Amino acid sequence: MLDLIIRNGRIVTAAEVLPAGLEIGVKNGKIAAIGIDLGAGPETEIVDAEGAYVTPGGVDSHAHIEQDNSPTGDTWETGSRSAIAGGNTTVIAFASQRRDETSLLPCVERYHAKATGNAYCDYGFHVIMTNVTETILADELPLLAETSKHGITSVKLYMTYLPLRLGDGDLFSIMLAARQLGVTTMVHAENHDIVDQIMQRLAAKGNTQTYFHAVARPQIAEAEATYRAISLAEVTDAPILLVHMSAPVALQHVREAQARLLPIHAEACPHYLYLTSDKLRSTADHEHGDDGIDGAKHICAPPLRHNMRDVEQLWEELANGTYTVVSSDHAPSLFDHPNGKKRGLVPVTGAESGGSNGTVVQAKTKADFRVVPNGVPGIETRLPLLFHRTYDPETGAPTDESAPVHISLPRFVALTSTNPAQLYGLAHCKGSLQPGLDADIVIWHPDTPETDFLITNASLHHRIDYTPFEGMHVRNWPRYVFLRGKRVWDRDNGGVLGQPGNGQYLPRTKSRILTGQAGRTVTGMHCGEKTSWM
Repeated sequence: MLDLIIRNGRIVTAAEVLPAGLEIGVKNGKIAAIGIDLGAGPETEIVDAEGAYVTPGGVDSHAHIEQDNSPTGDTWETGSRSAIAGGNTTVIAFASQRRDETSLLPCVERYHAKATGNAYCDYGFHVIMTNVTETILADELPLLAETSKHGITSVKLYMTYLPLRLGDGDLFSIMLAARQLGVTTMVHAENHDIVDQIMQRLAAKGNTQTYFHAVARPQIAEAEATYRAISLAEVTDAPILLVHMSAPVALQHVREAQARLLPIHAEACPHYLYLTSDKLRSTADHEHGDDGIDGAKHICAPPLRHNMRDVEQLWEELANGTYTVVSSDHAPSLFDHPNGKKRGLVPVTGAESGGSNGTVVQAKTKADFRVVPNGVPGIETRLPLLFHRTYDPETGAPTDESAPVHISLPRFVALTSTNPAQLYGLAHCKGSLQPGLDADIVIWHPDTPETDFLITNASLHHRIDYTPFEGMHVRNWPRYVFLRGKRVWDRDNGGVLGQPGNGQYLPRTKSRILTGQAGRTVTGMHCGEKTSWM
């Protein structure tokens, strides 16, 4: 007897939209069958999808939740609740090693303590490495990668940010160790020195308003670091993922590396696909003695880029296969909080400005983008924003005729569910609608020209006091979400139905290479030359 049957839906996989009339049968939290006229028993729950698309539960493989350096961000309870409300049944967040820690194990234990019993959705961890030791490389990474112990098969490295930044030598050593273990290396690629030098010169000229955050981190800083990271990956033969890529020239480096069959992967995020640096411009509030800070809501790194033509180029890279995954990079801080985005309001002396009644008031603060916490919330809006610009390959009709580029529904599933599950060692249980995998299922609303959903912060389920997508319209939203066969979200009847603690920790297996091939001869080296030093 099946526990659940979903009927009358259009099932979407990473390869195709399946013919109408197929049903999904669920037993004991797993997909038991996909077929026609599946038999129902007296206790089988029947769900009518009413002709709507049915997709796998989203796998958001890049989210910052309850990190030590984000005291005003989401907790595991609020962040995972928001994930479920946006159609995500799996989230991979970060356990961040402190700079003074000589071991990774305490940070993993620390983050387990935060998440255990508090998650609405299933979850795993990447480890952010900031202090590399021989013991970590030789003993701890193998221990963490072992599925029976921890099952953490990915690490994240930063090429910028002083508390987190690693030099090329450390990047080289970690990539080499990760390659031998089947661990995916994630890289935040920006040239730290370019950014630091521009920031110093901006500050010397008094240009610290929020808009100058985008000026301080030009596309060339991302492009140079991307090329350098790819070079390190090639010489170490390490598959890498370059996270939150926003610069077309940097993506060109990725595309050229992929053409040479290097296993280089790229990640996109919705805020780079919709927003530009104009969002960073603040309105000065002289009436209250402030130099405006509202642009801080959109400060993230890399920054939002200046031109819509760059944004549309990213959509082209989504459609042509350069990008492997789309993640939220959910990195929230409260706006109206002294330790949140408003930390960027710093005291000033001697500045004067005119009030609205003609009086002269003394400015108390001014904006300084350098001390604003980086990151924007987006875990709940990731899937609806990407779904908005999809098309059914059976009809080929674009959903938003004003947008020049769309992606197919199978490509949407690949980018948001199937590829991240495969890349991060979850393909045995997540990311696809096929028998034997977890019954993580999203049923969308029936898609009609009249369907319209307005994004407002009041409608979201995180604990952050803003969304960068306020006022945007999307064509659809997850109607029902099932986590291992249990309905945990019903948009029209109760919203979030799950509970904290429903989510389980997911030990992961080795990553799969989704683009390129390992074992290529490094450019300019003789075949077998590396054996003399590896």
